[in-house]
Amino acid sequence: MSTSVIEPGTRLAGRYRLEKRINDSGGSALWKAIDEILARAVAVRTFDPEFPRVGEVVTSARAASRLTDPRLTQVFDADDSGESAYVVSEWVVGETLEQMLGKAPLEPGRAATLLYEAAEALAAAHAAGLAHLCLTPRDLVWTTGGTVKILGIATDAVLGDRYADDPAAEDVRGLGRMLYAALTAHWPGDEGSDLPPAPAIGGVPQAPRQVQAGISHAVDAIVCRCLGLGEAEALATPADLAKALRGVPRTPLPLFAGLGNSPPPAPRPAPVAPPAHKHAPPPPPAAPVPARQRQRQHAATRPAAQIPEPRARADHGNTIPPAPTAPADATTGMPRRPANRALLGVAAAALTVIVGLGAWALTDKSSGNKPKTGGVTDQTKTSAPPKPTVSKLTVQNADGFEKPIGGHHDQAFQRDTGLVIDGKPSTLWQTQSYADTDFGNYSKGIGVMLNMGRPVKVSAVKVYTPEAGGALQVKIGNSPSGADMRPVDRQPGTGGELTYSVNPQVSGQYILVWFTKLPSSLKGKIGEVAVYGTAR
Repeated sequence: MSTSVIEPGTRLAGRYRLEKRINDSGGSALWKAIDEILARAVAVRTFDPEFPRVGEVVTSARAASRLTDPRLTQVFDADDSGESAYVVSEWVVGETLEQMLGKAPLEPGRAATLLYEAAEALAAAHAAGLAHLCLTPRDLVWTTGGTVKILGIATDAVLGDRYADDPAAEDVRGLGRMLYAALTAHWPGDEGSDLPPAPAIGGVPQAPRQVQAGISHAVDAIVCRCLGLGEAEALATPADLAKALRGVPRTPLPLFAGLGNSPPPAPRPAPVAPPAHKHAPPPPPAAPVPARQRQRQHAATRPAAQIPEPRARADHGNTIPPAPTAPADATTGMPRRPANRALLGVAAAALTVIVGLGAWALTDKSSGNKPKTGGVTDQTKTSAPPKPTVSKLTVQNADGFEKPIGGHHDQAFQRDTGLVIDGKPSTLWQTQSYADTDFGNYSKGIGVMLNMGRPVKVSAVKVYTPEAGGALQVKIGNSPSGADMRPVDRQPGTGGELTYSVNPQVSGQYILVWFTKLPSSLKGKIGEVAVYGTAR
């Protein structure tokens, strides 16, 4: 039964009644359904008969069903033995991180708490041998029950045909991107979110503190370690990230989804002088104390220079004007003469000047032998060394590269290799044509090897491809043979510019950009490759 002909009301396995199609994506569809036996809402994913990875998805779902951490979406059922394959999982109700950030960035303490919970959940998944590999703000949900949920563990990677040589590092980068987004409401990834892109220089995102005010140095440093920004050692696993977040101030999350947002910090308002109008009431007293008693209490507890002129004040909502006559002396019954307030003010001012001059003299005498600090009040703090500037690096030369099978060599891969670094996307390097997208089983991959002339720290690689499809991978290392190269990322061609963000930065002299699968034209083509980073 094809996904395209499955309609609402269809029952799978005699118990899962499909109610509403949520979305279609790449040969599979997600439904809201009802488990009629247990009378509860569930999420059901169905597949087209032609979907190539049904068996892998079902296997991954069964593995995920054994996870016990409540912050990971529970898988209830998965089957591919009948006419329609399906995966049944928990129906999660709440607000995604992306939806929350559509209003404003999260307060940093709440952002740290949210990603701490997510990191612990991913650490539990990795301990069981499972990963996510494609985390986005849509995969983290703050539920209406007041809990964190991570969607798509294990299965989303198969659905998206994503893999990684270092799954733990890939999920740390994904968590770091989500923490960056939670703090700034900007997304530092290439895809996967409708949030505005993070400000970047040379393809490298700026640190969160450069984008949003109010983020502590400690939290900013954690994000940078996740994304490979700066020189600090990168975090290697979700467990490492959870440990790092455990050491920063965190704010309890709200009881209900959507209440963890705070507007961006506003400039501190200038102090407002108290109203000068004679009828403007001061703040109401804490308790209904008689007027004369209040006057005596204030006079007893405040210096003479701070005693305000008599003015109208509020008392239980009524305005009481100042007394027209001075209070009588308790012993003579005659009115007391009010103190000369002007004289008191002058005396207080004189006393302030004298004290200030004395303090200045003492300070000047005690600090006469100390070096000038140039206005720095805290001499224990030192400024951090400037970070190296990321820029476009010069490529020394480019050569063809292939991994042939059975001694067969591509007839064109060594031609025109310099065209990928000539600054013109319209000039193309090409392979020969093949019978299928797997190189006719004659090769494992074909591409170009860039020689930087010296080891460099790579932050991003941009590749222009003239047509969509296929799969392009980037590797970085120090040997032109490709033996010790570290895979960075693999993406399908888009018929335009692809950005491979290298987070954390990877050092190497050689950069390989090659096709591991050909596009539908059955010929690999690259128009331009640009490398961004810093010279070591």
